[in-house]
Amino acid sequence: MKKISVTIILILLSQIGFSQDYQSEFQKYCQTNDIINQLKVLTEWKTANPEDAELYTSYFNYYFNKSRQEGLAMTVEEPNGERLVLKDSLNQIKGYLGSRVYYDQAELKKGLNKIDEGIKLYPNRLDMRFGKIYALGQISDWDNFTSEIIKTVEYSSKNNNNWTWTNNEKQEDGREFFLSSIQDYQVQLYETGNDDLLVNMRDIANEILKYYPKHIESLSNLSVTYLLTGDYDKGLEPLLRAEKIDPKDYIVLSNIAQGYKLKGNKEKAIEYYEKTIEYGEERAKEFARQQIIELKK
Repeated sequence: MKKISVTIILILLSQIGFSQDYQSEFQKYCQTNDIINQLKVLTEWKTANPEDAELYTSYFNYYFNKSRQEGLAMTVEEPNGERLVLKDSLNQIKGYLGSRVYYDQAELKKGLNKIDEGIKLYPNRLDMRFGKIYALGQISDWDNFTSEIIKTVEYSSKNNNNWTWTNNEKQEDGREFFLSSIQDYQVQLYETGNDDLLVNMRDIANEILKYYPKHIESLSNLSVTYLLTGDYDKGLEPLLRAEKIDPKDYIVLSNIAQGYKLKGNKEKAIEYYEKTIEYGEERAKEFARQQIIELKK
């Protein structure tokens, strides 16, 4: 019996060793953009250990990187990076010629399918979920981006934020790390400047608040989606809830003041700017003082 146990242990150790070798070899070829040898390693890896979690993330990275294409394109909007300015005979700018990044949808779909398989087998692997969300953000597929975030938030209530990361290592401070990362995605939506995506932000914030009702950042996000559309009463409601959770949060207090200012209630706006001065850091205090001066004119 002891001999059998030792044999099993040796087999398991050898499998772990092979997995790590495949992983490091794949990463080596990634650094040189050698997609031929990347696929060769993945094919051998799949034969040796088809349900290795790192195999799924590596396949995803392979297809995602392969799908990324770059080429020249003419646009009327000024692109980032190097570009050629196109002018007419009157020296007026008529357009720009610059580099444009786009993604081959067929290759990208293969990657998304692989990471879906990985998530199904390893639902606690947060890097898999975040990798998929990142890819959807890169192609501006905001509906699926939002849907995946909501699925992940819902699952966080089931695994109690006991997340793992690369090589199935436990993610420390799971709850805090998870919520701060979701906040970054909310900021990503906001920074698109597309008002149509305020609904996406609202859906994510409401989903988070369903499981984390005291999450002040989500209460603030929810507020923003209403304040920016002129629905000031609905915008103030989550901020006032946030104030009850932390009466000294000067960012919340300043936002409440701004909400009342937009609504036209000068008295309440001044009251909350005064609270901001009481609890805020120096820059927030200075901003609040300037706002009070304006409101009292």
